[in-house]
Amino acid sequence: EITRENNVKLIINDWPDVAKEVYADGVHVGQHDTPLERARKIMGPDKIIGGSAENLEDALRVESAGADYVGVGSVFPTSSKGDIDILGIKGLQEIKEKLKIPVVAIGGITSKNFTRVLDTGVKMVAVISDIFMAENITDKVKEYFERYAEYAHRIDY
Repeated sequence: EITRENNVKLIINDWPDVAKEVYADGVHVGQHDTPLERARKIMGPDKIIGGSAENLEDALRVESAGADYVGVGSVFPTSSKGDIDILGIKGLQEIKEKLKIPVVAIGGITSKNFTRVLDTGVKMVAVISDIFMAENITDKVKEYFERYAEYAHRIDY
């Protein structure tokens, strides 16, 4: 109810059964979670299904499985993802250019590299550590919203 009242999409991570039960707008499944095809079957054709990718090959597989978007990373080194290959801006740009579905950049994104990430043309970014490690989380989130708004007019939705 809260998300609908505020015109916000609710995407549940990893669990399509839970997402369906709580009438979520969609589900995001990682590479080792429920297969995308099964998530789509559980959720139905009108719900948002997202998948995760660590490289171009993974991203193409997620797209061909019918995902509505792909979360790609890690773009930069991050403490929240453990031992993972780093794509960098060039790797992110290559994936963005080869896919037809929206790309969400994740991994090591901070206020210092945020602009470089948005310059690739990705639709969205996922930021964890830089927000939750901030002295004032509210101010940090506002900073990201304000900086994202500067780019929103350039993004083709």
